[in-house]
Amino acid sequence: MSNIQSPLIAKIIEAIRDNQLDSNHLLLQETIRQDVENKNSIFQIGLACAQNNRSSDARIIFEELQLNNQDDSRIPFNLALIRAMQGDLLGAIAAYDLALIINPEDPDILINKGALLNDLNNYKVALEVLECAIALKRDIPEAWLNKGVALNHLERYQEAIDSYDEAIKLSPASFEAWSNRSIPLKNLRQYVQACESCDKALSYQPDYSMAWFNKADTLHDLKKYEDALICYERALVYRPDHAEAWANKAVLLYSLKRYEDAISCYDKALSFKPDHFEAWSNKGATLLMLKRHEEALSCFENALSDAPQYPEAWANKAVALQMLKHYEEASACYDKALAYKTDIDWAFGDALHLKLKLGMWKNLQESIELLKNKLRSHEKAITPFSALSLIDDSTLHFKVAKTYAHEKFPYNPALGSLVKEYKNKKIRLGYFSGDFCEHPVSYLTAELFELHDRDLFEIYAFSLEQAPATDFMRSRLTNAFDLFIDVSSMSDIEVARYARKLGVDIAIDLSGLTEDSRTGIFSYRAAPIQVNYLGYPGTTGTDFMDYIIADEVVIPEKSRELYTEKVAYLPDTYMVDDSSRVPSQKLFARSEFGLPEKGFVFCCFNNSYKFNSEVIQSWARILSRVSNSVLWLSENNATFRKNLHNEFEKLGINSQRVIFAAKVDPMEDHLTRIALADLFLDTSPYNAHTTALDALKAGVPVLTKNGDAFAGRVAASLLKAIEIPELVTHTLQEYENLAIELALNPQKLIEIKGRLSRNRLSGPLFNTPLFAKNLEKLFMRMHERCVHDLPPDHLLKN
Repeated sequence: MSNIQSPLIAKIIEAIRDNQLDSNHLLLQETIRQDVENKNSIFQIGLACAQNNRSSDARIIFEELQLNNQDDSRIPFNLALIRAMQGDLLGAIAAYDLALIINPEDPDILINKGALLNDLNNYKVALEVLECAIALKRDIPEAWLNKGVALNHLERYQEAIDSYDEAIKLSPASFEAWSNRSIPLKNLRQYVQACESCDKALSYQPDYSMAWFNKADTLHDLKKYEDALICYERALVYRPDHAEAWANKAVLLYSLKRYEDAISCYDKALSFKPDHFEAWSNKGATLLMLKRHEEALSCFENALSDAPQYPEAWANKAVALQMLKHYEEASACYDKALAYKTDIDWAFGDALHLKLKLGMWKNLQESIELLKNKLRSHEKAITPFSALSLIDDSTLHFKVAKTYAHEKFPYNPALGSLVKEYKNKKIRLGYFSGDFCEHPVSYLTAELFELHDRDLFEIYAFSLEQAPATDFMRSRLTNAFDLFIDVSSMSDIEVARYARKLGVDIAIDLSGLTEDSRTGIFSYRAAPIQVNYLGYPGTTGTDFMDYIIADEVVIPEKSRELYTEKVAYLPDTYMVDDSSRVPSQKLFARSEFGLPEKGFVFCCFNNSYKFNSEVIQSWARILSRVSNSVLWLSENNATFRKNLHNEFEKLGINSQRVIFAAKVDPMEDHLTRIALADLFLDTSPYNAHTTALDALKAGVPVLTKNGDAFAGRVAASLLKAIEIPELVTHTLQEYENLAIELALNPQKLIEIKGRLSRNRLSGPLFNTPLFAKNLEKLFMRMHERCVHDLPPDHLLKN
């Protein structure tokens, strides 16, 4: 190749460097053709264009050179660089391959190709290429650096660390290698070392945005949110257009319950990268927390327009559609999500739970068996609450709760050890709930809060959700507590810090592992004693909740080992009621609700997710044996109603015998309406809880089948407390036989109803003042152990 440079070529190069040459591709091409013999000069023009932001011109020049000279690897090598710069990554790979045909043992070509394959997410091939480069020349740090990238993405984390270490040996000040090294360390949960590696990178290059970003991600994983936020902000100072940093900062703000700020950050990320489908999906999840369901749905649809096979967006879309009560569409979205990825966290079981809600039971038993196998393998296959209605197995419920808690709410020492001072004259009880509003939990507990002995206790409410100003129950509860605090806008750590500041002695979580729970508050140790009560019928699976309040029916002695909490036993039943919650004085006729004036009325007002094919088949057998009987159910949703009618028809029961009840307000009228029924048929494995209490209060006996797990033993606990234990059965055959006997033997049912009527007034079930005293005794026993520095232990009933 000639090195003679013509005056025209020299002039062109000078004009390019001085930015004085207009873009004129035809002129450049003509120049190349006129000076075709002087390839080196033309090569210099190409380099000059590439170095002066004229990549289109450079590409034309190198492509022209490539056509006329195919024995110089520099030409396709530079062409590859230019194509990569323009975003043509596959074209760049093709150019590197041409260079390697000419010079197969050039490590620089191999390293650049390997780096580009990493960018294309082809990590396995990238690794092979980079290992070839290292075999040719071991002392190039970039080869080890890029090999570390490939190994990290292949989840070969220790090898990735070793590769970065080799790069650092060759170039100790390689801030990029130090920064990248933190990523596999973080993935191996070696968080301290990961932060140290980022700090080393920053000691060499204080304005290196990616080191700040990687350190922020590590601190985020450690749940050191405030420190992580500072690092994200530093990363964005040095690189304000980094979409991933904006998106990850938004995830952190979501964790801090700063939802509006999180949405602003997602918007920033999307302004720089409009097709960032993960940011669209996560923005939607944030909007769900603000109850902006339609906007959330739009975000998930944007995510799916950019990434139609993104499973998490399909799962999130399912959640949004559920919130909007588009249940069938939601179920179809879950099916899509799981078709693309079978192991999305929690989605498999939650999809099954939704099918229960819709009365869609096809292949349900096979799916439940698959779910059980997943749980035995410690997969994150279902949320604890969804498991209660699908599986009657305390051991598996325990596994689910522990897996979920470990993933979502690990103990967090960020606030340090809690100093137990015991300066309070009275024991300070802090009740934590997102349901201090018109909700079953508050319907049951309102009077308890009012009855607490103010000579012995101070009662604080920590409200985790806002409620409408018109909410009557909210108004009543505000007056029931000595201090009612809306902490809905606070992060978990802020709530825990505030509880400590107020000197709460016993923190009582009324939510447990339900949908809107804030278990993370207790992971910071909000109080010396932390108690799981009422809202969730099972263990939290955590190592920071000290007690669960129960009774001997819901948690028998043999089951205690399946609870991470110590069991504090109440003498009668664990379930409280508000004695002021009584039926209205209205007089209803059966005909007002579509019920026959004569004939036997079985009823069940449970939520639809508590129904299943085994329960329906059992009820069909009962109905077939009791002529002139009907079954009265809560309407729940239209799909459920349609599917149940179809199911009963298949089982030989005329669908007209299955009557659905619409919701009735106020609650007092519903209690009056229940009394029109003759017998309440319970579900399993998830019993009636509040609905069973309502039926008993209305004078309607409840027939139940006792289960293995807490959720399936609640009705038995209530029946024991009202002293009608004969309505507790233990097999499906016993259950059906007794239902039929009670329907066909009016005298026996009349006797039971009479006893129920008397025991409602004299028994402990509806004696709220007695319940309050018994609960306070438990709190005092917990407090006494704590004062004497004794660890939590099972508190047996006195």
